[in-house]
Amino acid sequence: MGEADYLVKLLCENGYKITIQRSLIYEILAENKEKHLSTEEIYELVKNRNPKMGIATTYRTLQLFEEIGLVYRHEFGDGLSRYEILSENSNEIHQHHHLLCKKCGKIIEVKEDLMNSLEEIIEKQYNFEILNHVVKFTGLCSQCRNKENEDGNRKETQA
Repeated sequence: MGEADYLVKLLCENGYKITIQRSLIYEILAENKEKHLSTEEIYELVKNRNPKMGIATTYRTLQLFEEIGLVYRHEFGDGLSRYEILSENSNEIHQHHHLLCKKCGKIIEVKEDLMNSLEEIIEKQYNFEILNHVVKFTGLCSQCRNKENEDGNRKETQA
């Protein structure tokens, strides 16, 4: 099943119609899978293709997509809601974790789910069924670290 088919399937299963606006937003999310676009960034891309579409429609559509399990909304502490498209094959939301650079704001996905063994220990020790977890690591990405090291070296050689 293609991505557009998955959109139609989920909307129909939940009693919603397929609209041009919903298709467009889904298309933009699918084209930017690796990015974690904010509502405003999605709207800017929407506006380029359909200038008549308003930001309220974008907000409502993203909220609907979240409700039906088409997207996952992340809060990375920068005051923005960022969206990640969920594919038909993603039976669980927590498949990867994120690295957040505090300097440039870059978000890097960690594809491996390193928490599975920790979840098993917690479930056994506390008799607690874990449905999901959110893990984010903050720090400096390699580019910012390299730039910081270069700047530090320049200052030392100038002294």
